[in-house]
Amino acid sequence: MLNFEYYNPTKIVFGAGTTAALSRLVPETARVLLLYGGASAEKTGTLADVRAALAGRVVHEFGGIEPNPSFETLEGAIAQVRAEKLDYLLAVGGGSVIDGTKFVAAAAVYDGDAWEVASSRGAVVQRALPFGAVLTLPATGSEMNNGAVVTRKATHTKQPFRSEHLFPKFSILDPTRSYSLPLKQVANGLVDAFVHTTEQYLTYPAQALPQDRFAEGLLQTLVEIAPRALAAPDDYDTRSNLMWAASLALNGLIGAGVPQDWATHMIGHELTALYNIDHARTLAIVLPALLQVRRDSKRDKLLQYGARVWGITDGSEEERIDAAIARTRAFFESVGIPTRLSGYGLGQEAVEAVLAQLAAHGMGKLGERRDINLDVSRAILQSAL
Repeated sequence: MLNFEYYNPTKIVFGAGTTAALSRLVPETARVLLLYGGASAEKTGTLADVRAALAGRVVHEFGGIEPNPSFETLEGAIAQVRAEKLDYLLAVGGGSVIDGTKFVAAAAVYDGDAWEVASSRGAVVQRALPFGAVLTLPATGSEMNNGAVVTRKATHTKQPFRSEHLFPKFSILDPTRSYSLPLKQVANGLVDAFVHTTEQYLTYPAQALPQDRFAEGLLQTLVEIAPRALAAPDDYDTRSNLMWAASLALNGLIGAGVPQDWATHMIGHELTALYNIDHARTLAIVLPALLQVRRDSKRDKLLQYGARVWGITDGSEEERIDAAIARTRAFFESVGIPTRLSGYGLGQEAVEAVLAQLAAHGMGKLGERRDINLDVSRAILQSAL
């Protein structure tokens, strides 16, 4: 097991009806900016419940944070925080809203160019406004970690960043808030959590036995609950397991003491920035292709993954690896998500465009061994056609 430091100060309040806990979690003297996405939070009554729980506090609102939150949109929230002298943020939504809120929390108190918060990957962040979250879409794990991603539309740059100052103070996880989600978003959440887990697990053995078993349990859970998560939107137990599994997939626990990949994410980010494909859907395109191209360097863990997650124990090593990759692709497709660029009408032109972006953004050394250069990325994208 590799050396590691693990720290996660986010308080989780889990269960039905827990939005009311905002009344004790947000300081009574706070001047709050409530951040959210589109109209769904209003239609479902979530915002009404949040406003009721915040009664007596100064509350301003900022809506319209889009999927893959943009720097251009978030500049408006930063200006509002400064103009109204607000000192507490509350995100109501999924990972995009929470990611955007993290950016605002840091940028609103940063003296330089706000984009440096992201372009420095968080290195310039010395402090941030306190913030909490009310999760409505289980997927990214942003509700329980210190990382985020924002996009600068003007340059098609999707930039990840993190800082120890960007953990939510608390996150409210009420599975009933996910009942009204479109099935497309539920499917995205399943895939997002699955790939977050594999990015930390499908690398090379580090003798981190608890982390391996935690990761395998999460993957098995996601596979098990996927059909019912789509077929029975109001099944509380299923949605509870999905919400908690998505948080556990990226709260730092299964990544402690193990090598991590994240090449699927870095390549996927470029697809989102260029073609506006949902984040999780880019992951479903890239991961099976990456596993195929990197099968030799990931051999030991692919065999372990095949045996422990999918029960694949018969055949030669090559046959078992083939089967494990095929089962991965089939899982994504079983929830209605295409796994090839052609599924989005993209061909060779997309390969060249993504490679140009990877080069422009310094992404020439990816993966757990830092040996996925642009030639290897080309092979992965070709395999994804």
